[in-house]
Amino acid sequence: MNDLIRLPLGDVVETGVRWVIDALGGFFDVVAVIFRGLYDWLDASLSTPPFWAVILVIAAFAYWSKGLVLAVGSALGLLVIVAVGQWSNAMDSLALVILAAVVAVAIAVPLGIWAARSDRVSKTLRPVLDFLQTMPAFVYLIPAMLIFGVGPVPGMVATIAFALAPGVRLTELGIRGVDPEIVEAGHAFGASPGRILRQIQLPLALPSIMAGVNQVIMLSLSMVVIAGMVGAGGLGGQVVQSLSRIDIGLGVEAGLSVVILAMILDRVTSGF
Repeated sequence: MNDLIRLPLGDVVETGVRWVIDALGGFFDVVAVIFRGLYDWLDASLSTPPFWAVILVIAAFAYWSKGLVLAVGSALGLLVIVAVGQWSNAMDSLALVILAAVVAVAIAVPLGIWAARSDRVSKTLRPVLDFLQTMPAFVYLIPAMLIFGVGPVPGMVATIAFALAPGVRLTELGIRGVDPEIVEAGHAFGASPGRILRQIQLPLALPSIMAGVNQVIMLSLSMVVIAGMVGAGGLGGQVVQSLSRIDIGLGVEAGLSVVILAMILDRVTSGF
């Protein structure tokens, strides 16, 4: 009886995904080549120089963002990652996080601006964003792996989808939260809608937008660990390996490295 009334939703979705793969295979191949090339370049930029040079650069960003205390703390945290032998894996994960977060922000901010300027777009995006935020993170890996195979690219695509929503929401919230009287004053002085957006709304909404960027980066880092299950490597691969081997020591070292990276990225972006 249960078989007679079962809704074959999963079968329909699987058929749709496979049709998309067949129809847009060439496009996905191009995307995979671009993402893989960018990842390899950024990973090499972080992994090739001596670890102390990369630490100095990150500490300089931390000093620029929030001052000496954060710079020293970031340097010490990164030295701990070096000391536990996870530097190369941490740089692999950092490259994936940076690239995924940049792409996610590049998509999220324009969508947030569009949603803030159009109630219809906002209502259309809301259920999509709800879906993206509430779908279990592991589910994103299935279609990504079917489309792009294994490696960093499916992990990157799944990370972008998972981290996109808060960037859109907080951008829209920030722009809609700008005092309407200030916007009306801009109209009264003859400013065009584009100029009002660039010179009034975006500067006043910047704290909310940066909070969205911060959340995108944090979600990207959490998803990168899960993406280790599809061969993305880095710290996520180490966590998966420690789980399969019941290796407590490796799990603690990789997990601590993830925490250190998360704290540095969070403090630096919140400082800006």
